[in-house]
Amino acid sequence: MTLKTPQQTWEWGRALGAVLAAGDVVALCGPLGAGKTQAAKGIVAGLGSGAEVTSPTFTLVHEYRDGRLPVFHFDFYRHERPGAVLAAGWDDILDEPGVVVVEWADLFPDLLPAHARWFFLEALPDGSRHVKEGRPQ
Repeated sequence: MTLKTPQQTWEWGRALGAVLAAGDVVALCGPLGAGKTQAAKGIVAGLGSGAEVTSPTFTLVHEYRDGRLPVFHFDFYRHERPGAVLAAGWDDILDEPGVVVVEWADLFPDLLPAHARWFFLEALPDGSRHVKEGRPQ
């Protein structure tokens, strides 16, 4: 699927968020500038949150609890080992009745449950984004 503008990336995320259920895990992968955070903003909005969503690059996780389900938004980018993610309560959060969204999930794919939905975003030369769903190889 090709998304031509940042707004379309947000709208794609919003449509995805609208159908997510408690226990769902969304893995967003792609290089810097691929649109992961824009997609995450849409997902959080699609879950009914009005929060200002930013990438949790330096805090590891942001929680948004004002929508129909809590959202736990992770960013694995600045972490060298999965131990930092585990120390932040990863396993406990996976047991919460909410939705987990992970940017840079491909850095620690073994931490994600088998039922995670994986999305790979790529910035194209014309400024659009290509999104492909599928497990990492």
